[in-house]
Amino acid sequence: MQFVAFERAKQGTGASRRLRITGRTPGIVFGGETPAATIELDHNALWHALKKEAFHASILDMELAGTTQKVLLRDVQYHPFKPLVLHVDFQRVDDKTRLHKKVPLHFVGAEESPAVKTDKCAVSHVMTEIEIECLATQLPEHITVDLSNVTTGSTVHTGDIVLPKGIKLVLHGRTNLTVATLVEPVKEVVAAPVVAAVDDKKKGKGKK
Repeated sequence: MQFVAFERAKQGTGASRRLRITGRTPGIVFGGETPAATIELDHNALWHALKKEAFHASILDMELAGTTQKVLLRDVQYHPFKPLVLHVDFQRVDDKTRLHKKVPLHFVGAEESPAVKTDKCAVSHVMTEIEIECLATQLPEHITVDLSNVTTGSTVHTGDIVLPKGIKLVLHGRTNLTVATLVEPVKEVVAAPVVAAVDDKKKGKGKK
């Protein structure tokens, strides 16, 4: 994905506030051998880009001052309740940059699994993203979790994920975390009809 950024001359809280009023978002780009630089972006274009999953988990081409740099989105600050991006951070990367980054999990094949197709189980996604370590050039937009062979009562763990070459999971000392579980359908219990006992006296009341 490619986007355009502009050099930002003025800094400070007041300058950033005035910048947002004009429809721009302040930001910064850092990393590599070049000093950090303050930038600004068109807010509407940035807002729509942030809605795309790839913008968060892939290497981006940032055009700045006539040159294109490879960058990675590192942080986004949103307004507490307004649809407004307050600030963005980007990191410069190259083919030697090693990253720790959270990427989304994409679950596939569940509809064809014995648990879902035959036993009508539901898949409960315990994790929706996972942290990985890799070179910037190897960063995947997502990690695929194949559920086509899951059976009723089974649990999918991080150790079951097939990772692309060069990708390592970062679990921070934890092991084999639960990624998804198969929830069996609730069996509906139909109660037997209740036959009210008829009082013989009441049954005969009113008859002569």
